Amino acid sequence: MSINPTPLAPLAHLRRPKLLISAARFGLTSYERCHTLPRLLGGPVPPPGRAVLDILMMREDRMNAARSAAETGYSVAAHVDLLTALMAEADLYASTRIRAV
Repeated sequence: MSINPTPLAPLAHLRRPKLLISAARFGLTSYERCHTLPRLLGGPVPPPGRAVLDILMMREDRMNAARSAAETGYSVAAHVDLLTALMAEADLYASTRIRAV
């Protein structure tokens, strides 16, 4: 088992359709973690950090598998919402780590 040197390393290797990524990037302008995270995670807003990223990455991986398998329950809108949250939280985490150094 290898350890990622940075928690953001998996994001650099995400391979998703361009339209999906573009839509998620567009959503960054209106992302509000206090509204989005409780809906995605089913609980109160957690503090920014690695744990949130790990959960979001795991859920996005499952959602992408559903997309690839053309599962009937797959929702493009939900996938964009999740990718937007993942990108925003990764950016927040990275900026928090930089300030801490």
